[in-house]
Amino acid sequence: MRSIWNGNISFGLVSIPIKMYPATEDHSVSFRQVHTADGGRVRYRKVCELEDKPVDSAEIGRAYEDADGALIPITDEDLAALPLPTTRSVEIEAFIPASEVDPLQIDDAYYLGVNGTAAAKPYALLREALKRSEKVGIAKYAHRGRERLGMLRVVGDAIALHRLLWPDEVREPSDVAPKEKVTVKPAELDLADTLMETLGEVDLDDLRDEYQEALEALVAAKVSGAAPVAEPGEEPKGAQVVDLVAALRDSVRSARQARGEAPGEEGEEATVHELRGRKKAPAKKAPAKKTAAAKTAAAKTAAAKTAAAKKTAGTKKTASTKETAAKTTAKKAGTEKAAAKKTAAKKTTAKKQTGKRASRPAS
Repeated sequence: MRSIWNGNISFGLVSIPIKMYPATEDHSVSFRQVHTADGGRVRYRKVCELEDKPVDSAEIGRAYEDADGALIPITDEDLAALPLPTTRSVEIEAFIPASEVDPLQIDDAYYLGVNGTAAAKPYALLREALKRSEKVGIAKYAHRGRERLGMLRVVGDAIALHRLLWPDEVREPSDVAPKEKVTVKPAELDLADTLMETLGEVDLDDLRDEYQEALEALVAAKVSGAAPVAEPGEEPKGAQVVDLVAALRDSVRSARQARGEAPGEEGEEATVHELRGRKKAPAKKAPAKKTAAAKTAAAKTAAAKTAAAKKTAGTKKTASTKETAAKTTAKKAGTEKAAAKKTAAKKTTAKKQTGKRASRPAS
């Protein structure tokens, strides 16, 4: 493996000579541009606009174009004279948990190897320190004409360097998220959990690029003169409005069939259950999930409340009846008393009149 950059890892006062190697490679099939009329190669040529002729790579430099279109030449000497401590060094700024690094910032990956026997001991020291702390190193370094941000972590027995985008190079997702207000029901979440568990885990080493394999088979058929046979594929489906719960249930059945499990009888609903370790607040539980004991307790409570309400209503009704009866009795007694007084008055008047008649002399 050929190195693409030489420098040092600056770890406090410790300097570790290292070489940088690409950690990834591209296996995709490369195409060339051709003239469709005669099959001739179509190539790009670098031409000087002033002389109108091709220029070799050794004669090509770099320049900065300002707002007026003027070109300001920038030489390698100019770049080498920049006051940057990271020109030939990976300067570790801090050590932080890997979880604090936004995956959106992670870009190209490189391996850092020792450059010389003397670098083995400090290299191993940094590697073991990263392992034991379970942290990553955040560093700055200059590469390809720019100062870069990087993350150092342990991969096997080596130290890897991931180039990181600067925070202001990551766009905000504000214009991507749905604008509509959507409510996800607990039953839908439970089905999604079941589907996730049914799909299970995957070993990334078992995944392969099927498009790449088909493309290589196509090229091999062309080379051998055989006519490639295209396998019929499914027609792309447009966006459709579907029943989300039904789609989740069908997905669970399909996933079970793919894993060789019994999909269940026709029309049987997918089993919904909680994942291990997943805790749900009681307020979020669906009413259908109440146990028999809970239902019985709820029924008893409701019956007790109903009985209490009836008793209270009966008590109020009885009190009201008694009060009405008392009022009626009092009213009747008052009436009788008034009648007795009236009768007594009439009798007194009659006696007085009789007495007057008896006292008069005979004429």
